[in-house]
Amino acid sequence: MGSVNGHGKQPLFSFGMISDVQYADILDGRSFLGVPRYYRHSILVLQRAVKEWNNHQKHKFVINFGDIVDGYCPKDESLNTVKKIVNEFEMFNGHVHHLIGNHCLYNLPRSELLPLFKIKSLQGHAYYDFSPVPEYRFVVLDGYDNSAIGWPRDHPRTLEALKFLREKNPNEDKNNPTGLVGLERRYLMFNGGASSKEALLWNYEEVMNLIHKFNCVKVCISGHDHKGGYYIDSHGVHHRVLEAALECPPGTNAFGYADVYDDRISLYGTDRMRSTHMYFDPNADF
Repeated sequence: MGSVNGHGKQPLFSFGMISDVQYADILDGRSFLGVPRYYRHSILVLQRAVKEWNNHQKHKFVINFGDIVDGYCPKDESLNTVKKIVNEFEMFNGHVHHLIGNHCLYNLPRSELLPLFKIKSLQGHAYYDFSPVPEYRFVVLDGYDNSAIGWPRDHPRTLEALKFLREKNPNEDKNNPTGLVGLERRYLMFNGGASSKEALLWNYEEVMNLIHKFNCVKVCISGHDHKGGYYIDSHGVHHRVLEAALECPPGTNAFGYADVYDDRISLYGTDRMRSTHMYFDPNADF
């Protein structure tokens, strides 16, 4: 079962998507930039998303693009809160693929988080891939593979990341971007690298060079930068950042689903999540 496009084609498959739920049983607050955050309402956004995905009766899977629990969640409630949101995702009638985010790692170490997300890990890494149909493969990056959060304090990756931050960010608080200019503002502890100006991977150039090396990469989708965004780069790769569920005022939503064809991916958003139709370069490899 699937929607038919203007050319009478059925999608190869469809999947649901949501990002940055960041639930916490605390009063509403604001971001560093003063943007309202609705911590208790975000679980309702997720519940409405799951209900709609199930009603569609066509999605092969759902992707959670990270940060299901907020960093302000009381630490003695972290484990139960993560379990609570994971259980909400499991109400979906299909498989759920999770990505880790910085707020996930503020709450739980990788050793506890990855089993809850059912990520089959090699030595604590959270990258993996899957292929829902022969024509498509999803490659999930671990954006905090090189990071000062989530690994044990004495882990080589933690020590390496702290050394890197000391070299790149002169501020005592390594989440403070004061004095950093332009792309330098990515050198913050709540970011990381894979092995926004403030929401870029530390080693984004290395990652993009690898992506551009292969013509088969069509779309990059992520969360983390709550306002969302869309861009087609110089190599014709589509980049879509999803709007955050956390920043939905009561009664509004930010989730969606994608219909996937051989020549495009059509994202259909709800409320704050903008719909986006991403057509592939017909001259590129598939």
